[in-house]
Amino acid sequence: MPRRTAAALAAAVAAPLLLAGCGSSTAPELTVSGAFMPQPVSDMAAGFLTVENTGGAGDRLTSVTSGISDEVSIHRTEGGRMTQVESFDIPAEGSLDLERGGNHIMFMALKERPEEGDTVSVELHFEKSDPITVDVPVKAATHNPEH
Repeated sequence: MPRRTAAALAAAVAAPLLLAGCGSSTAPELTVSGAFMPQPVSDMAAGFLTVENTGGAGDRLTSVTSGISDEVSIHRTEGGRMTQVESFDIPAEGSLDLERGGNHIMFMALKERPEEGDTVSVELHFEKSDPITVDVPVKAATHNPEH
């Protein structure tokens, strides 16, 4: 096979492989789903949601803010014990699940107590990505979605 033909064949084979790499993102690409807050029965409430990352780089949830409370924090639950944390990892092409019995958002000293059917606006803050505002529906105090 002539040298020029071999080079053309190699380029034809390599081009799709190089182009395939161009479509993948090396930045986090975050979306939020499944958000809910059980109706509070005291001056505290919890929030639950999933942050999905379809990007090629990880990120971190660093804080949550909301007009319903000046004291919003993120908590890890291990062995039935709740501990406030500075951040949660969101892996590349993975997700962060904040769910009942596990990691969650904690709202302390509520300014008002939302009722079932209301929505609570929260803003999620990340290490790399822009903040995401989520309208969190208030569900029955016993609400626990199927997984």
